Amino acid sequence: MRDLSVSFATRQGVVRAVDGLSLDVAAREVVGIVGESGSGKSVAMYSMLGLVRDANATISGSVVFEGREILGLPDKEMQPLRGGQIGMIFQDPMTALTPVFSVGWQIVEQIRQHTDMTKGQAKARAIELLAEVGIPDARRRVDSFPHEFSGGMRQRVVIAMALSCNPRLLIADEPTTALDVTTQAQILELMGRLRDTHGSSIVIITHDMGVIAEMADRVTVMYAGRPVESGPEVDVVRAPRHPYTWGLLGAVPRLGERSERLATIPGNVMSPLEVPEGCAFAPRCEYAMAQCAQRPALTGTGHQHACWLGEEQRVAIRSDGKGAP
Repeated sequence: MRDLSVSFATRQGVVRAVDGLSLDVAAREVVGIVGESGSGKSVAMYSMLGLVRDANATISGSVVFEGREILGLPDKEMQPLRGGQIGMIFQDPMTALTPVFSVGWQIVEQIRQHTDMTKGQAKARAIELLAEVGIPDARRRVDSFPHEFSGGMRQRVVIAMALSCNPRLLIADEPTTALDVTTQAQILELMGRLRDTHGSSIVIITHDMGVIAEMADRVTVMYAGRPVESGPEVDVVRAPRHPYTWGLLGAVPRLGERSERLATIPGNVMSPLEVPEGCAFAPRCEYAMAQCAQRPALTGTGHQHACWLGEEQRVAIRSDGKGAP
């Protein structure tokens, strides 16, 4: 993905949902995209798949999948890729599943859309997938309807559907949202195991830095539609360079540590109509300066960041304990 931008024309003005996102995903790699709600994570992936169909949307940039430009492909050419080569785990499994059809019927439909399997072969494959993602008594539950499953089990069904055609790329949009911590751990373990089994690359979208630390090989941090930090997970988590990343990591509770209050990022997420031309995070940043009126570019090799703070300033801040993860 190179310089992807997505904007929407509204009565109040132009909303820039994604503003210059570039991303690389290698084979068998897990890439995390992290940021608060409204930072443009999901819109970027939906745009890549041709799922943003608003007449007022303007999409630009380049997305190359296995050597082929796919951004802007017509539906007829995009359909074999969606679900076949690129799987998607949507954020809400209840709305991602059709309530009037059994989960098995829905998995079978996708398999037959993208393969030459017969109906019987596809159903056998659906049962195999449900068992693989941990659905007990899969042979019987394949004929159950979505409302007959718990939230965690519905998420497993959606994962089974996304993996039904062994996609080359799996996009997981908040796969652990609204799940209890035990189920979250099971889902993350499952995704890691399936990556190893099927050889899929994974893009995981989340606002949880704990999930990123657990799963990702590389991570891109987004704020207000813009990438603000990008690099190997070990570098971004252990040696973050952007104040927004400091805030996200500082808000993660840690076992065995006590403090009077959990650290928070001051202020509120701004309206997309109010994003400044300079650094988008400046209105909430305690280290903002005059230079932040100009937009910083991502700089650095390997571990990149978009911030005007110099290395000496960054070291001084971290020595005071404020910028440490």
